[in-house]
Amino acid sequence: MKRRDLVRMGALAGTSALVAGRFPHPLFAASRKKEATDAVTLGRTGITVSRLAQGTGTHGFNHSSDQTRGLGVRGLADLLQSGVDSGLRFWDLADAYGSHPHAKEALKSVARDRVVIMTKTRASSEAEMRADLDRFRSELGTDHIDIVLLHCMIEDDWPRQKAGAMAVLSEAKDKGLVRAHGVSCHTLGALKTAAATDWVDVDLARLNPAGAHMDADPDTVISVLREMKAKGKGIIGMKILGQGDLRGRMDEALQYALAQDVLDCFTIGAASRDELKGLLAKIPAASVRG
Repeated sequence: MKRRDLVRMGALAGTSALVAGRFPHPLFAASRKKEATDAVTLGRTGITVSRLAQGTGTHGFNHSSDQTRGLGVRGLADLLQSGVDSGLRFWDLADAYGSHPHAKEALKSVARDRVVIMTKTRASSEAEMRADLDRFRSELGTDHIDIVLLHCMIEDDWPRQKAGAMAVLSEAKDKGLVRAHGVSCHTLGALKTAAATDWVDVDLARLNPAGAHMDADPDTVISVLREMKAKGKGIIGMKILGQGDLRGRMDEALQYALAQDVLDCFTIGAASRDELKGLLAKIPAASVRG
């Protein structure tokens, strides 16, 4: 039996096993180590990122997050720079996290072409999106943003509700102001719509073996992500550690994410250099754990 078939068959087993404390490591072990710093391409976008994105939005809301609240501008900037110095090249930002000024500070020491910047907007109308795009570039201190996502899609008909913002992002992509656009999804209906919508270049999807803070059970989510993958969309995993619920089972959760062929990469928010260093060490170890 092919490894991909084993992974697909083992997904649901892995879910119940993780909750029960019996994780089937062999089903999710890779034949070679995968590093956090591996260069991967997001679908057919042509954008190359590191396998691990540096998240900045743990418990992110009201223009703040654990990272921005706990580290401040200089502290988070130093952490972002440390990640780049360690080989990471993907920053996961959002207006809702308030992390743009922190990235701008980091860019004073990090060459722009060494990092892929992804951010997210709540804009719906054309006017809102134009204002956000101008503001975001100013806050980041850059003339272009690599990836802009419509943040936290919940409704099944989000393309109708976000038509104005989508049009502006399409125009911005044509002008080179953004390289790719897409969505982050927080319901199964919204995720299915993203799979069916050609406009979506990149999707940020919740996935972990325990189904914690996800849109549906892992098997169901993976089936939708497989449709996305077949259409060439870039897929980034989030909630890999179940919004912190699985931090005590990090090896299992990482191994599960690393084994999923539907994910190009994933984002996790470290809150310190020690946490980041730990992730960099745990990812290759988890990828081949037997």
